[in-house]
Amino acid sequence: MFDPAAFRAQFPALAAEDALLYLDNGASTQTAQAVLDAMAGYYQGYRANVHRAGHPWAARATAAFEQSRDAVKDWLKVERREAVIFTSGTTAAINLVAWGLIDQVRQGDLILVSAMEHHANLVPWQLLARRTGATIKVIPLDANGRLDLAAYDQLLALKPKLVACCHVSNTLGLINPVVEICAKARAAGALSLIDGAQAVAHLEVDIQAIGCDFYAFSGHKMFGPTGVGVLTGRLSSLGELLPFMGGGEMIDKVSFDAVSFNALPHRLEAGTGPIAEVIGLGEAVKLVQALDAGAHERQLTERLLAGLAKLPVQVLGQGERISLVSITVPGVHHSDLAHYLAGKGIAVRAGHHCTQPLHGLLGIAGSLRIALAPYNAAAEVDACLAALADGISLFKEMA
Repeated sequence: MFDPAAFRAQFPALAAEDALLYLDNGASTQTAQAVLDAMAGYYQGYRANVHRAGHPWAARATAAFEQSRDAVKDWLKVERREAVIFTSGTTAAINLVAWGLIDQVRQGDLILVSAMEHHANLVPWQLLARRTGATIKVIPLDANGRLDLAAYDQLLALKPKLVACCHVSNTLGLINPVVEICAKARAAGALSLIDGAQAVAHLEVDIQAIGCDFYAFSGHKMFGPTGVGVLTGRLSSLGELLPFMGGGEMIDKVSFDAVSFNALPHRLEAGTGPIAEVIGLGEAVKLVQALDAGAHERQLTERLLAGLAKLPVQVLGQGERISLVSITVPGVHHSDLAHYLAGKGIAVRAGHHCTQPLHGLLGIAGSLRIALAPYNAAAEVDACLAALADGISLFKEMA
């Protein structure tokens, strides 16, 4: 049975005397001690580059680096370890795909993105379209903020080249039917990319069951380090990508006149990667893999939603969600409320959450986001709700 207190004890920042009541986990989670220890162990004990030398420290660093690749493969049920590409994060992974498709996308090709995408899963496609002459169309949402799958079917009839969609919206918290989305994309002859940044720490993810061509996520949203992430997916699709950068282990043979590239995964991992962070990510994978916090997170989310229902707020998006909820408060600016909560020692996120188009579609400039993690407790949810109620009353009196 999941023990929230025991899990929380693994995060030293949360035990500090001046620790915040931390509810900004959609932006970044806290880092577990095991992750910190693994990274410090590398720097203090065997710092060396990977794949480049035969001395003992290099061999140990390479082994630890590749063990993290195996950990990701086993955790997400990736078909082969060669399909696990380390990047600096979700944004880098998606840009790697967008650049890598430049020889496959032509003028007039269509790229579909959902209306709830984070900028990192929109702007790379805009840049690709600008370079190639492709066009972008948006999969709309229904009245509850869910993807309009009927409209998606109609757009697929236009034979898009690629479909890009988040597994979980970082603003609405809603879970998208990615298996259905990817199956329909493939049936229509389109590639599919799923942004899993908000999903991997909350949902059981099976890359082969999802059936996507590309899947991206970051370490810092799953109790791991910043500056590291993964691009994975279908090995055959990854193998068709043009390398984004050249140099380092991605080279097979090179002369002054020509170059041939290494096989995956090295082909898409130019230069020296974030070695300590990759090693730390492997520890975060073990942590998440052992988690059984679904029931605890659902209870926290239901408690939060029930409390919000008693306040004069609007919850964005209705449907199956993770423990992430964004709200607006009529007559009260989201930033003012977030600053008020910060003054009470409560960390939440206010703004457009890098989804300006979605907020524009909803007719709002921004929202206040409360994102819970398994180390949060019911008392913290109650404290946040009480502070929200006080803040709303205060700002309404001042209006």
